[in-house]
Amino acid sequence: MSVLDKITKPNDIKRLNKSEYPVLAQEIREFLLQHVSRTGGHLASNLGTVELTMALHLVLDFPVDKLIWDVGHQAYTHKLLTGRKEEFEHLREFGGMSGFPKQNESSCDCFDTGHSSTSISAALGFAEAKEIMGTDESVIAVIGDGALSGGLAYEALNNMARLKSSMVVVLNDNEMSISENVGGMSHYLNKIRSAQAYNDFKAGVADTILRIPIAGHDIALSVKRSKDSIKHLLVPGMFFEDMGITYIGPIDGHNIQQMVESLVSAIELQRPVVVHVKTIKGKGYSYAEKHPCYFHGVAPFNLATGKVLEKKEKPGYTDIFARKMLALAKQNQKVVAITAAMAEGTGLKRFREQYPERFFDVGIAEQHAVTFAAGLAAAGMIPVVAVYSSFLQRAYDQILHDVCIQNLHVIFAIDRSGLVGADGATHQGIFDISYLSEIPNMTILSPKNRYEMDAAFDFAYHWTGPVAIRYPRGTACDQWKEFQAPMEYGKSEILYQGQDIAILAVGNMLEEAQKTYDILKQAGQNPTLVNVRFVKPLDRKLLEELGQTHSLICTMEENVWSGGYGQAVGGYLKETGNEKAKFISFAIEDQFVEHGSIPELRKMLGLDGEHMAARILGALRFDLRRDPS
Repeated sequence: MSVLDKITKPNDIKRLNKSEYPVLAQEIREFLLQHVSRTGGHLASNLGTVELTMALHLVLDFPVDKLIWDVGHQAYTHKLLTGRKEEFEHLREFGGMSGFPKQNESSCDCFDTGHSSTSISAALGFAEAKEIMGTDESVIAVIGDGALSGGLAYEALNNMARLKSSMVVVLNDNEMSISENVGGMSHYLNKIRSAQAYNDFKAGVADTILRIPIAGHDIALSVKRSKDSIKHLLVPGMFFEDMGITYIGPIDGHNIQQMVESLVSAIELQRPVVVHVKTIKGKGYSYAEKHPCYFHGVAPFNLATGKVLEKKEKPGYTDIFARKMLALAKQNQKVVAITAAMAEGTGLKRFREQYPERFFDVGIAEQHAVTFAAGLAAAGMIPVVAVYSSFLQRAYDQILHDVCIQNLHVIFAIDRSGLVGADGATHQGIFDISYLSEIPNMTILSPKNRYEMDAAFDFAYHWTGPVAIRYPRGTACDQWKEFQAPMEYGKSEILYQGQDIAILAVGNMLEEAQKTYDILKQAGQNPTLVNVRFVKPLDRKLLEELGQTHSLICTMEENVWSGGYGQAVGGYLKETGNEKAKFISFAIEDQFVEHGSIPELRKMLGLDGEHMAARILGALRFDLRRDPS
């Protein structure tokens, strides 16, 4: 029996001998490589946190103690150590195990995560609840050094310092150090400062000095200033110390025993503590160690070569955007690009290489990215904010307050709009139409294919106010090349003129709309098919014409219904008193959408061509029964 096979339920790792720890770590890495190479997933981050996770499980008692993972894509080992080994056969598959912590999977997952920089705030909530209820469970948050660039993390640290009881933040630092390791002196001071005896001694000395008549306070203040000056020179982590948070580290994140000792000491201090752990992202797999960004979130790949199995034959929407940005930058030196730690993911890598002085990576700080773009626009530049749909929602107030109120020329390149698949609820881009449409001055485009994507950015470049261009993940559609009507503000594009039934499709949903159209044609119908193109403003003139000439109007979008395009169209038809045409909105009901492939999710949601055609034909048959004439 392998060591990993001995882990069948939470806390089983505590029954192992210390000599088995290195074997278990190796078996976990081999297991992850075998499964992720088949299913795809987040690899480098998980390989880098194997020993760290093992140490946490040796120290904590699950599910009583609380462990909150920032983002959560590095929690694969945690899932293995809590008895979910068999579920890895369907990792990130429809109906299978999520790639992120999920409370509905295990009581050992105490908080659902998916976005960055949230863990300290959530853990602080658990810690304060513990104080109120008088319980004594341990609370630990794990956050990466990159996630500390997010403002929410600093807001949480600022409040964490006021905590009266124990809470530990493990800073997982993988090659992007925020504090320099100064060697022997750092190690020595770390051991002294983390020992309970030293902390008791330090408190006793301070109390004794303060008791000296008249001069005690001044002496204590002088000693503190001298001590802090020396520590600023020699001790890493003074940033945390100055906030009132005890700092321990840096610690070798692949030395299990050292981490266990440090975590135990941190918990026993009964105060807010940051434990700084150094790890190697991708550890144990040479390709992932050399290219951690490539293996951050990877598709199924060949384990022997490290190469992705499915080669892209056609460019994706991200590739189209990347090329267009280079063309616009060449055309005008005022064009600048902004990303929130996603240069590769959003397609700005080549822009960064060719125009470094006009490229800005602000870290995981979407709020700052948007207001920074507003400042650039106010100064006469043309900023393009490249961001995933689900991450842009973190900057809603900045879009409204800093960009749209001033009607500034900021272009939002919204990647991963609509359903994204395997990453699940926290990453589905199914809310952007809703949260952007309600803001005055915002223009929203959703191109139907790669050619219209190019035209959409030309339009945005020449426009004077804020423009959002939303496009999906994956291969760029090259259908309907023959339809390239000029891009005119607020105007939709009629692809096929028919009668009785009008189908208005938003962006990539035109692919399913085409399937619906074909099925209806085979059923003897002659629908009109419209490429919406401009989600906002509505093409009111076209809607009025369709309402007068068609008996059924259908909208199709990969967005929640509430606040979506369909709701806007339905509201407009009702508002204008157009009761002749019946209306169906194909959108996502009031729900979060879990992980699965795009075709599977569309089928589940009733947004595939077959389901939509059946529903339309059913509505027509119902009308015929009511009106035999």
